Amino acid sequence: MRVRRAYVRVTNAPSSGHSSTSERAATSAVESAASQGTPVVVPAGKRFVQLVLVLGSLIALGPLTIDMYLPAFPSLGEDLNAPDTAVQLTLTGMLGGLAVGQLFIGPLSDAVGRRLPLLLGLVTHVAASLICAIAPNIMVLSGVRVVQGFAGAAVSVVAMATVRDLFHGVAMVRMISRLMLVIGLAPILAPSIGGLILQWTDWRGIFLVLAAVAVVLIGVAALGLQETLPPERRRTVGIMPTLRTYRSLFRDTTFIALVFMGGLMFSSLFIYVSGASFVLQGVYGLDERQFGLVFGANALTLTVFSQINPILVRRFGPTNVLTGAIVFNVVASGLLVVAGTTGFGGLIGILIPLAMVLGGAGLALPNTPALALTRHGEAAGTAAAMLGFVQFGVGAVVAPLVGLLGSDSAVPMGAVMLAVTLLALALMFGVVRRDETVTLMR
Repeated sequence: MRVRRAYVRVTNAPSSGHSSTSERAATSAVESAASQGTPVVVPAGKRFVQLVLVLGSLIALGPLTIDMYLPAFPSLGEDLNAPDTAVQLTLTGMLGGLAVGQLFIGPLSDAVGRRLPLLLGLVTHVAASLICAIAPNIMVLSGVRVVQGFAGAAVSVVAMATVRDLFHGVAMVRMISRLMLVIGLAPILAPSIGGLILQWTDWRGIFLVLAAVAVVLIGVAALGLQETLPPERRRTVGIMPTLRTYRSLFRDTTFIALVFMGGLMFSSLFIYVSGASFVLQGVYGLDERQFGLVFGANALTLTVFSQINPILVRRFGPTNVLTGAIVFNVVASGLLVVAGTTGFGGLIGILIPLAMVLGGAGLALPNTPALALTRHGEAAGTAAAMLGFVQFGVGAVVAPLVGLLGSDSAVPMGAVMLAVTLLALALMFGVVRRDETVTLMR
């Protein structure tokens, strides 16, 4: 797939001495982008659709691998004679491998290009899935799930770094918004897909399906995705160069703030997934069919909001849309706490704030990576790795808090959502909106 690139050319014209601070900040941002060879890409028609389909299918592998076997937890434990805590470790191991693996694979993709780590990750995923399908005990399964997480990390990092290689600014927001169709829906729909598979096979069959999916994606990646990082833009491989790259990222306070804002807003999905069944089924008495309908409606809300995001960004800019999304979720989380505490509105009083939270996430999640990655196109793989690591790290830490605080009302779920969104709001106004290179980005 060939994509035409238009590079920004910056001319160092003599200063008149009257340029404003805003103008100087904007000029500095453009010069920085140009010095990194940042492409502004506007693929049209079939090319854009092809890229969305290829990257979307690749990104779906991670959520499917995490969540598709969740309905099989009881039968898996019985078959392997393992307690619930041991079965849970198979999920923890996958998440750990997915988070930590990105920290290694991101810099590697900056040094050797995108295609090699991607294809190796997919091949490793096939092998790990097959071993999971024949695992003789829970210890083997847990260990291989860590390897499977590393393989998934390669796919996740390369997909996001590829977007940064090809897009910049609002164009990147548009692409990530389209990918939100997968990023947002896959974790929510994956358990339902797993449940359908279990009607025909057992938990081992789910891993055979995952292996088959990875085999198909090897062909998709090999035929549908060309190398997007030319040799002249690659970085030196090695421990010290990698550490220097991470050090430069940590010195960018705005980038770090955006990374953690992305993790905090992404954690709202983890909080929702981990707590919704206890609240809606355990407290409000929804049956499985009703709960599935609510889950589907909220997935649709997330999708709709993510697809109108590019329209809002073109009008108001990504920073303003992100700010509005965080404020929206603060209000929604507050309403959820109030409804859970007072009982006002009954079930509807819970469902409306939950839908608002998913809608706000649909607006926030495309903009945080776009704003963050735009700052470091010279190390897109490493920057994408930090985004992914923090997203899954924060989610893994925050989601269990709902269970620890109790599952007998919607208050714990709403309180944790309110806490993370308030922290995101503090980062927005305390750091991000003070940086003119961010607020001026279009």
